[in-house]
Amino acid sequence: MAEGLVADVGASHTRLAQILDGALKPGSARRFLNADFPGVLPMIASYLDEQGARPQAICAGVAGPVRAGTAQLTNLDWFMDGAEIARTTGATEVHLINDLQAQGYALDDLDPQSIIPIFAGQPDPDGPRMVLGLGTGSNIAVVHRVGADLLVPPAEAGHSGLPHLGGAANAVIAALGAEVPHKPYEALLSGSGLMRLHRLRCGASLTAPEILGQAEQAGGDCAETLTLFLEILGAVMGNLALTHMATGGVFLIGGLARAMAPMLNAPEFRGTLTAKGPYRPIMEAMPLHLITDDTAALIGCARYLRQRLK
Repeated sequence: MAEGLVADVGASHTRLAQILDGALKPGSARRFLNADFPGVLPMIASYLDEQGARPQAICAGVAGPVRAGTAQLTNLDWFMDGAEIARTTGATEVHLINDLQAQGYALDDLDPQSIIPIFAGQPDPDGPRMVLGLGTGSNIAVVHRVGADLLVPPAEAGHSGLPHLGGAANAVIAALGAEVPHKPYEALLSGSGLMRLHRLRCGASLTAPEILGQAEQAGGDCAETLTLFLEILGAVMGNLALTHMATGGVFLIGGLARAMAPMLNAPEFRGTLTAKGPYRPIMEAMPLHLITDDTAALIGCARYLRQRLK
């Protein structure tokens, strides 16, 4: 396979790397702050000049919906056009996919040490797997096996509606409707969502790290906010995992996911995750893992190109 470029374009930063022979070229990965560039094209140009590279194929995982070879980032005013990227770089093929799709395509190529089990469960080796991202935004990807290849359809689940829950959660969700009428789960289950949840619940404005830090103290408003967050997360994750019958396992990724992982043994989370009536045994058997590899989306983009160009 010819030399290529892969990108993980997020709301706050972007990672770029070269691929060679279908895998990431060692030492080529770079992380850039999006605020330092007016758009993705100048960033790519700067990286390619630095590396002295001219890729023949490009794949970018983008934090936003992809349609007709173009992408608009959801939480950043950047628009990407695959045809324009091809003209600028001279690449013969440019593929834009959602960033969670890229994470899904990485599952079979990750170092096992970067996949940390939270619940071992009883995985179905042939069952679908689901990746759920918790970071600046939130979304999922569902990973299906098709022979030796992976198929990861696009999704924008983060803007699907929050479920009906208990009294405290429903009060916050109702209040959210005054700010975001369609009440998407991303509005509460993300870094900024945790901040919003705390403000809607008790009126205080704290950053996500402040909420997480203060929650370590016994009791208090921040601890109660995290308890409510875990209840909502369990319900949403359970709905999505059951919808897609993710019997191969659920994989969490993102900065907020890492911060929340030690708390996922809490009954507030586990209880709403598995509370699916006659389907409780299916939910209890679903494994749950945390992915810690920051280059997972790049690895997934390399896998996507490898499948496309073989």
